[in-house]
Amino acid sequence: MAAPGPARSGLGALFWQLLPTLAILILTCDACNQVILHVPSKLDAEKFVGRVNLNECLKSANFIYSSDPDFQIFKDGSIYTTNAVLFWEKRDFTILLFNTENQEEEKIPVLLENQTKVQQITHSTEKILKRAKRRWAPIPCSMVENSLGPFPLFLQQIQSDTAQKYTIYYSISGQGVDQEPQNLFYIERDTGNLYCTAPVDREKHEFFQIVAFASTHDNYTVESPLPLTIKIEDENDNAPVFTQTTYTFTVFENCPVGSTVGQVCATDNDEPGTMHTRLKYSILEQSPQRPTLFTMHPTTGVITTTSSQLDRELIDTYHLVIKVQDMDGQPFGLKTTAKCIINIGDVNDNLPVFSQTSYVTSVEENTIDVEILRVTIQDKDLVNSPNWRANYTILNGNENGNFKIITDPKTNEGVLCVVKPLNYEERQHVILQICVTNEAPYTGEGSSRSALSTATVTVNVRNQDEGPECVPPVQTVHIRENAPTGTRTNGYNAYDPETTSNAGIRYRKLSDPNGWVNVDENSGSITVVRSLDREAESVRNGIYNITILASDGGGRSCTGTLGIVIEDVNDNGPFIPRRTVTICKTTMYSTDIVAVDPDDPTNGPPFEFRLESSDPEVRRMWLLTTVNGTAARLSYQNDPPFGSYLVPIRVTDRHGLSTLTSLTVRLCECITEAECNIRSGERAGGGDVRLGTWAILAILLGIALLFCILFTLICGTSRATTQAKVLPDDLAQQNLIVSNTEAPGDDKVYSANAFATQTGGASGQGISGNVGSGVRNGGQETIEMVKGHQTMESYQGAGHHHTLDPYRGGHGETETCRYTYSEWHNFTQPRLGEKLQLCNQNDTNTHAQDYVLSYNYEGRGSAAGSVGCCSEQQEEEEGLEFLNHLEPKFRTLAETCMRR
Repeated sequence: MAAPGPARSGLGALFWQLLPTLAILILTCDACNQVILHVPSKLDAEKFVGRVNLNECLKSANFIYSSDPDFQIFKDGSIYTTNAVLFWEKRDFTILLFNTENQEEEKIPVLLENQTKVQQITHSTEKILKRAKRRWAPIPCSMVENSLGPFPLFLQQIQSDTAQKYTIYYSISGQGVDQEPQNLFYIERDTGNLYCTAPVDREKHEFFQIVAFASTHDNYTVESPLPLTIKIEDENDNAPVFTQTTYTFTVFENCPVGSTVGQVCATDNDEPGTMHTRLKYSILEQSPQRPTLFTMHPTTGVITTTSSQLDRELIDTYHLVIKVQDMDGQPFGLKTTAKCIINIGDVNDNLPVFSQTSYVTSVEENTIDVEILRVTIQDKDLVNSPNWRANYTILNGNENGNFKIITDPKTNEGVLCVVKPLNYEERQHVILQICVTNEAPYTGEGSSRSALSTATVTVNVRNQDEGPECVPPVQTVHIRENAPTGTRTNGYNAYDPETTSNAGIRYRKLSDPNGWVNVDENSGSITVVRSLDREAESVRNGIYNITILASDGGGRSCTGTLGIVIEDVNDNGPFIPRRTVTICKTTMYSTDIVAVDPDDPTNGPPFEFRLESSDPEVRRMWLLTTVNGTAARLSYQNDPPFGSYLVPIRVTDRHGLSTLTSLTVRLCECITEAECNIRSGERAGGGDVRLGTWAILAILLGIALLFCILFTLICGTSRATTQAKVLPDDLAQQNLIVSNTEAPGDDKVYSANAFATQTGGASGQGISGNVGSGVRNGGQETIEMVKGHQTMESYQGAGHHHTLDPYRGGHGETETCRYTYSEWHNFTQPRLGEKLQLCNQNDTNTHAQDYVLSYNYEGRGSAAGSVGCCSEQQEEEEGLEFLNHLEPKFRTLAETCMRR
């Protein structure tokens, strides 16, 4: 009974081996005839099906397509699947060929048949040729997941051609053998039969990669390792599952047909691209059931509306039970259900409506900021949404702005308030028309304005005894300027709004800045008690304001302002406000003067300007010309000298009233007035010039300081004449530094002990004082030593003096720079001896490098002065800074002089 089992298993393995192989039989008699393709009953997506010859049918075709969307045709005639295809016996479609240029069209019918018969023929052929082929080769192997056995389940047999000569032992390794999951597969050592020991779940393992080995009894490997792939064939053992157990969507009411509500999604763990994972969605039930308002796309799971009659005010929520099923919805497919909640969103399709069409209320006059009425509305839209919240507006009756209406955010009521006082005497009843709208615009049918809800509000004004009224608040009266005392005129008038008269009203003056008038208590008329001056500071624009208090018998009062318009009288002549002017003669020859008149313009300009002087000298020096009605130009003539002048000018207004102004004119040599420096005093009307206290003190202090300076100079001169004349310490150094030649001089005979006797002698300290000066102009300064005496001479240059010791202090005196032998000998002998001793020896008591050297002439005007090694150094390295700036050829000399 065991033998038939493996034989059946072998046939099954051969069938699955031939399943992915495409046997294409194209039976053609003529072009464009039907093409028959033999294919497996199951084709995966994007699989090659076969090829047809398109050129024989219509070579010029430039547009090729298939009548079946599950198949795609390429230009070379290749046919591929676009989706997974499963059929039992036959399936046909048509290939359409079309030439868009000449509108030629051809069709090729294609018939797909199951290849069962072909497999049988192939199987028999394979069986005959089996002995002729090499058997040690990868053989496709598969098994169905969740197989029921019996186990161990035979999969296939592995054989090696060397088994005809040797005893071959077979073994395997890899996943499912010695790797997790272990011991799932094994092979019989002698026969090469491969078995599975347990069912396999494809969702965990889609395939297994194992390696087979063939070896002799002494472990000699006669074949290369053979890789084997065991594919696990899918079984529809997983039902599709929705990604959520409950879906919630929202769609607005009154939306058009076909509006998208939402999309659901499900997953299936079976093999993708097979019928096991081809899902189909549908709606099982809807609650409420009637009417049916939703539909679901079977492939995408998108839920859409089928009606535009969704009304949130009727039903605000719908519940759906949805289903997904694999096997493309076939009855034998696995399925799963889920719930879907659809909320209907609100739109403003219901207008707010007043609860009443008319309202009546009342308010007392002169009352503000009070609530007088609340109105209510009804709105079916969603509460506390913009579609429900109300906006109230007053359409008519509020032209004076006495009312406003606002919305109570908590109750949505309209609150009517008085914001401006009402007057009972003017209006006893006010009729308002109000309307209401929503915050969101109306989206329902028809115009929102045609269906606007309105209501009428009648407001009754209650009377109130409010006392006298000062209306208008500002009243005016006219009084002539300089009116005589006792002049009486009308005053401020208040009235009682209840009686519309001023009977019983008393008046009192609250403010009168200058105390010019009195107010009659009963009539309110005013009486002038002091002369009125229109030019006073308290009068603005010719109006003098006083404040009046009006009261009745009950103590109620009001205040008003009485403006007294003072009619101008020509009592002020024009004058020149600027009494001093400046004329800079270098830049100008005249100046403009301006006159003003405090009176009203009717009593003011144009003005007349003229020189008011009997002195002919004034008229000879000055010329006055008119510029305009308020200004004139004053010019000088005949070139008057610098100084200050008084020029009398009379200015007359249009009515002949005039004023004489003495104008001070300053003639200066300046560019601007600020630089004016008066050269002479006033020509007319002189005055005494007096010095102030601080000026006198400054003069005295200057005199005392001058005497101190003179006294100091005299004392210094007398001390300088009494001091002994001595030569400074650094005379030799200065003479050597300013020397500009180092050439060899004439041979001289010196006394040997003249320098050696005081080699280590003390250096004399020079007394501070002036020792004379020499003349130097870039020439040569030398020291000439003659028999018996020594002199210091300088070539006379052109000009400037050179002081040997200018910083010693004392009174400076110019000498001839010649000294007696004793003076020169006493100063130079100790110093030259010391310096020559230093030049004679260096640190090793040998001759210095420059002791016997001859120095070349360096030129005239050396900026560095003398660089001789015998220059005196009062302190270490002092006075030798110039050595750092010598040219390269003098650096050797500088290094020598630096040594001690």
